[in-house]
Amino acid sequence: MSEIPAGTFDTNLLEILVCPMTRTALVYDEAAQELVSEAAGVAYPIKRGVPVMLIEEARKL
Repeated sequence: MSEIPAGTFDTNLLEILVCPMTRTALVYDEAAQELVSEAAGVAYPIKRGVPVMLIEEARKL
């Protein structure tokens, strides 16, 4: 397994991560560095390559 550079999101995590509010799949927005939950209408930030999956940190869309 190759090492991922700091600040880069590992898209393989999309296979296991779900929205903590709806338990639905997330969509990676590379430009905004966010994981979007279309079902909940929110986006979770990715900071230094690590998704912040806290409801209170989500941005409403």
